[in-house]
Amino acid sequence: MRRSIKRTLVVLTAIGGVLAVGLTTTTIVNAVATATERDRVEPYGQTVVVDGREMNVLVAGEGATDIVLLPGFGTASPVLDFAPLVSDLAEDHRVIVVEPFGYGLSDGTDTERTTENIVGEIHEALRVLQVDEYVLMGHSIAGIYAIEYAERYPDEVTAFVGIDTSVPGQPNMDTEFPVGLLGAAKSLGLVRVITSLTGDDLGGFDYDDDAREQMALLSNRNSLSPTYLDEMTHIRTNFADAAGTGFPDRLPLLLFVVADNAVTPNWLDLHERQAAAVDDGTVIPIDGEHYLHHTHAPEIADGFREWEGARTLGSG
Repeated sequence: MRRSIKRTLVVLTAIGGVLAVGLTTTTIVNAVATATERDRVEPYGQTVVVDGREMNVLVAGEGATDIVLLPGFGTASPVLDFAPLVSDLAEDHRVIVVEPFGYGLSDGTDTERTTENIVGEIHEALRVLQVDEYVLMGHSIAGIYAIEYAERYPDEVTAFVGIDTSVPGQPNMDTEFPVGLLGAAKSLGLVRVITSLTGDDLGGFDYDDDAREQMALLSNRNSLSPTYLDEMTHIRTNFADAAGTGFPDRLPLLLFVVADNAVTPNWLDLHERQAAAVDDGTVIPIDGEHYLHHTHAPEIADGFREWEGARTLGSG
């Protein structure tokens, strides 16, 4: 019996040693790669100062109507992620893509990632740019932030356009994420290893090799950063705070929604109810997956133009 225990301890010690060497290696590789990649990131857009930090934005195109684009949670580079949609919309609109703190080329921040703080920071960036009347367009969690945004700045937001956006009351948003464990995985370089094995999720979509490389570099930089993890921590409370809320009755609402969501079968119904709660709400179901702007950018742009043409949304 004693010999068996001794043998087991030797095996466990050997396994522990291998794991320790492996984790030391991935940690060193991650630190070196992070330092090296910093110089490979290509700048784009322009910066504005918000709360003493730099927030990156892109302004593209010209037109009578301004469109402000807001990303879904954790998007490595909103400017690059939205590029196909921006290219289309900018043919006849001025499009402003905002990269909130912790996203894209924007600085990180130690300010809590509450809906209130995120909304205030985005608005300050637009104020600095002197953008004061616009259609707010957003993806995923931007749908939650946009509700408070529209309530706080009703004289500026002329409409909201959602791209498979989150809605108050959607299921499974009370999850408490293991942010400590995720942060450790980032520091140990395990996230980089997993990413290198799985690749990106862009498939054959309209992104060239350079854009893919830049998005990978920014994903390595921004994913599971302290700012990212703080926003993840606040997802549960931000959704809880949004419970029972909705867009102002008089705000025109256009929602592009995944038609068949296998995870949330009532997904389309949730959006139809949201649209029905305002005076002018429209839902356009699309056969696709969550990142509709990756796969259906022309359809979204054309659908918006047709919808916009039927109403007056103000001018930029």
